[in-house]
Formats: sequence, structure tokens, C-alpha cells
Amino acid sequence: MKLHFDPVSTSSRSVTFFLFDQGISFEERIVSLNAGEQRAPDFLRLNPNGLVPVLEDGDFHVTQSATILRYLADRHAPATLPSEARARGRVNEALDWFSTGFYVSYCVFLAYRRMLPPLQAMPAEGHLAMEGLGQAMAAKYLAVLDRHMLGESPYVCGTEVSVADYLGFAHVTLGEYLDFDLSPYPRVADWVRRMKARRGYDPAYATFRGFVQAARVARAAQAAPAEPAPADA
Repeated sequence: MKLHFDPVSTSSRSVTFFLFDQGISFEERIVSLNAGEQRAPDFLRLNPNGLVPVLEDGDFHVTQSATILRYLADRHAPATLPSEARARGRVNEALDWFSTGFYVSYCVFLAYRRMLPPLQAMPAEGHLAMEGLGQAMAAKYLAVLDRHMLGESPYVCGTEVSVADYLGFAHVTLGEYLDFDLSPYPRVADWVRRMKARRGYDPAYATFRGFVQAARVARAAQAAPAEPAPADA
């Protein structure tokens, strides 16, 4: 089984975290989005959308991170996607919740707007509008995650980890690129710490952590006052 992915990609991290954490063997095929490798003809034959991740399992390949997680759970880790209709429906609901409104408000409007060149090139008024809307919507969704979805439970859908936790965690931790403050959402912050303590976190997130640290260093350098010009002798 092969996974084509970029280790910084949010969608990819949800799948690699699941694979490492559940002890599922796979062959890593790195696709550098920064280098444009997702546009290579060989990759486009796997996914004409030019997006990661892509899972190859023998002569079968599948795209879309939530779908890949469902497929892997059914094949290798059924406890993370229950078979009972109501329990499965709750997990699928959470997968869709993270993939729709939460993704748009938190990932696109707040994070990707500052990360991706096509969005960075927007006029200033576009940035201001997206920032305001993104902050308001993200606050609403994080409050729902904190008070209702997590509530008194250790994981998004109850007492046991599910595929929804891996997907949601990838989205929420994208905020680390922005140093997003989760302190108003203590249950979310606890859940993030709980997920980071799992065995699959370090191998799946090492590259992303380096990416975040590099961004912090770059921002600090930009914010530092310029050195005064030397006085004429």
C-alpha cells in the first residue's frame, strides 16, 4: 500500500497520523506541493485534480482525505469507524462538519489566506473581509467543538478515538502556523494535547512542526526593528 502525500499538507497529515498511530504499514511517496510535483503527468494520472493525498492499494487508488480514512478504517482499523448505524453516522457527521464550514472559516479564511500565493495576492480589502468573517465563523465553530462535540468526552465522538479525530486534529493544528490562541476553548486545547500524546503524532507531524517554526522565525525577523545605519566616521 502506497500513500502519495506532502507532509506539510493538512489533508495529508490527517491520513499519515492515522496510519502511524494505528500501526498500518505503508510505503511513503512524497509529493512536494512547493515544487509543483502534484502537476507532474505521472501524478495527474493518479489524481487528475492534482491534489494530495492519494492512496494506492494494489490496483485500487482513492483520493480525498476523509474517504481515504473511511477506507483505511474499514480495511484495517474498524474500531475507528463503528459499523453500528448510529455510531457510524455520528462519526461521519463529524468528518463532514470538519470538512465543510470549519474548514472554510478556519483553514481557508484564516490560515491559507496567509500561506498560499493565490490568496496572498488578493487586494487588501479582500484580506480584511476574509479575516473578519473567518474570525467570527471560527469562533462559532470552535465553541461548538468545545462545548458540544467534545463536552465531557475525551474524543470528538465519545470515549474512543475515531477517524474524525485525525481529520479534525489536522485542521485545528493548522492554526499553529498563526499561533492561534485556543485558551478560550479549554476542551479543544485538552483534546489537542491528548492527540499529541498518541504514538503516531511525532512521525506524522515532524515536518509540519519544522514548517511552523520556520514561519515563526521569519515573522520575528520581519517584526524586528532595522539596525540603525552606522554614523559617518
